[in-house]
Amino acid sequence: MPKARHIHLGVSMIGMGYHLAAWRHPHASPGGNMELQHAVSVVKAAERGLLDMAFLADGVGIRFNDVPSGTLSHVCKNVQFEPLTLLSALAMVTNNVGLVATASTTYNEPYHVARKFASLDHISGGRAGWNVVTSATDMEAQNFGLAGAPPKTGRYDRAVEFVEVVRGLWDSWEDDAFVRNQASGLNYDPAKMHILDHEGEHFRVKGPLNVQRTPQGRPIIVQAGASDQGRELAAATADVVYAAAQTLEDSRSYYQDVKRRMPRYGRDMDALKIMPGIMAVPGLTRQEAHDKYEVLQELVQPIVGLGALANYLGDLSPYDLDGPVPELPNRRDHSRGQIFLEMARRGNLSIRQLYLSIAGGNGHRLVIGTPNDIVDAMEEWFQGDAADGFNLLPTWLPGGLDEVVDLVIPEMQRRGLYRTAYEGKTLRENLGLAWPEHPAAAARRAALAKMAVGAGLAL
Repeated sequence: MPKARHIHLGVSMIGMGYHLAAWRHPHASPGGNMELQHAVSVVKAAERGLLDMAFLADGVGIRFNDVPSGTLSHVCKNVQFEPLTLLSALAMVTNNVGLVATASTTYNEPYHVARKFASLDHISGGRAGWNVVTSATDMEAQNFGLAGAPPKTGRYDRAVEFVEVVRGLWDSWEDDAFVRNQASGLNYDPAKMHILDHEGEHFRVKGPLNVQRTPQGRPIIVQAGASDQGRELAAATADVVYAAAQTLEDSRSYYQDVKRRMPRYGRDMDALKIMPGIMAVPGLTRQEAHDKYEVLQELVQPIVGLGALANYLGDLSPYDLDGPVPELPNRRDHSRGQIFLEMARRGNLSIRQLYLSIAGGNGHRLVIGTPNDIVDAMEEWFQGDAADGFNLLPTWLPGGLDEVVDLVIPEMQRRGLYRTAYEGKTLRENLGLAWPEHPAAAARRAALAKMAVGAGLAL
């Protein structure tokens, strides 16, 4: 009998929550993004809810321009812990939930990233994941001696090779390379240590990595690219993709497009879990849910709303807030900006209406209602070949996540859509992903099988 297919869930734990006014919620700790106990409460809620992973987005610097002037001083997403440091601490207070963080391929070196995430995988007992991004903002570039971000094509070319090198470094040692025989004095089997010796357009890395193969074989690779290059990288290398879509049709189109690319890389389509973002706001009644959301909506200041749009659509402050959304010639070439424009055109929204519409989900799906309403919405996409699961975007933390865990997950379990216990100890096991056999071990196994077939034919 085939194993029941369950919805996978992650949670985005950036800052104080995903709503623009999260830090101003009356029950929030306004400085929580720099408080360890705040992060502990989030990951413990995630583990209580049997979530696959907690996801910490990151940038190497403040990623938003102060446009309009004064915006940055009115938001909380300006300081946060370095993610690998934080997740290593959180590994000590959790047992099952995966710990995923962003590391840029633009301003890191592959050896750094490979070593850090391999170390986190060991520290956490096999729960680490790397969210692969390219850095696209000038503010980040200026922290590394550059005037502006490198061109998009060059960033993606570097990212493709970067991931290849990291994966190669993670295979520096076979699973049983370290014998550590105190009697004989042999620490590792030299035949099972492999030198990468990579020479490419962007990197020259000899190896090996000075961390042994990890409890998962390799840490999970997460990706969020919506461009054609991003989709190709996801199809080739990712274990999980975080996507953004407003409609079932858009999500299904993205889902099927990425999955159809996988066979050309010799990958089974089940080897990648696509998890669109969703902001779920539950209440015992629909009115209660809407009232909860309205508390935050009323706390959105116009300068903050304009700042959220400016990063993708350009500075709209000279225009009438209650007038139509203009399409500025200097808007940033970004898939999220296109989503915003489509939302404005589809709903005939004013600038004010648009920034209030994206104040919560930031272009992701927003579902406000009873637990039944929210699970109906998830189930439609899950059963409709549009999602393998969802990345939860709590309005504010930890309260918004607690509400989903307490109200929504029991309804998912009642319908048989969600686990009632973790399947394994590692993130890879809980995602239902196959163990990545070491290439050398796979080659030996294939050679032995070929010899066996040959011997059989000879007989």
